[in-house]
Amino acid sequence: MEQLTGQSISSATPGRVIRTTPWYQRRRTRQIAHAALVYFLVVPGAVLFTIPLLWMLSTALKDPKQIFVYPPQWIPDPVLWSNFAKGWNDFLPFNRFLANSLIITISNIIGNLISCSLAAFAFARLRARGKNFFFIMVLGTMLLPQEVTVIPQYVLFTRLGWNDTWLPLMVPPWFGWAFFIFLLRQFFMGIPRELDEAARLDGASSLRILWNIILPLSKPALATVVIFGFIGNWNNFLYPLIYIRTMDKQVLAVALNMFRGAYGNANYQYMMAVSLLVLLPVLLVFFFGQRLFVRGIALTGIKG
Repeated sequence: MEQLTGQSISSATPGRVIRTTPWYQRRRTRQIAHAALVYFLVVPGAVLFTIPLLWMLSTALKDPKQIFVYPPQWIPDPVLWSNFAKGWNDFLPFNRFLANSLIITISNIIGNLISCSLAAFAFARLRARGKNFFFIMVLGTMLLPQEVTVIPQYVLFTRLGWNDTWLPLMVPPWFGWAFFIFLLRQFFMGIPRELDEAARLDGASSLRILWNIILPLSKPALATVVIFGFIGNWNNFLYPLIYIRTMDKQVLAVALNMFRGAYGNANYQYMMAVSLLVLLPVLLVFFFGQRLFVRGIALTGIKG
């Protein structure tokens, strides 16, 4: 066996030279090293972010005497699954708050999908004078902090007589949101225009093209809008706190804060149990939609 320039040459077969690459230069070795480095960095971070959730679950299943002890007791003994039912049913009407949050969230997601898809399609596929200028104006609204618009919006909705109603929470999503318009517009621009031209030759209108061609090809981007919209509306705390006065109209995010203020200090295990139940829909939505969500973000970034 003879060594030449980091490679070995075998002369076992007369008249034939076989070169073998050292193990540390092989592609498979580089792939394994890259994967090991990624897991080495990601796994500790994942564990670190999971610890608070595990502590919430542990606390929700404990007897009150086991919560504030030293050293901390991670495994409840006994495990009290009844804390979830007691925390949800015995203090506040959380079933009513759950229904309110579902109605508002689902309505707002539908409004975002319709309004933002129409606006994004117009910016991405239609020819019109000044559309780039108006698109920049739409993006400019993203530069305004939420705190700047709270007072003008409150004055406007008060003069419209919308206080103590769901209208301030449900009407604005039907008029679009700049970030979703931007995201969908970037995705729509990556779809070949030849599809539009072929459809127009067959007599299809713009709405027909949007419904039958663009939207079916944009499922990852639409899933991203749904996930972002669900999380944003489900966790919305500020605007329900400002506009809603009646207890029966309140949402889960505000009700959870009310529970913490009224009962949380003396019923820590129930507060953790209710918090986990409120958090569960967000975890389920992201778990089942994560593949489309990641794909939508990645493709939008590449095609933008």
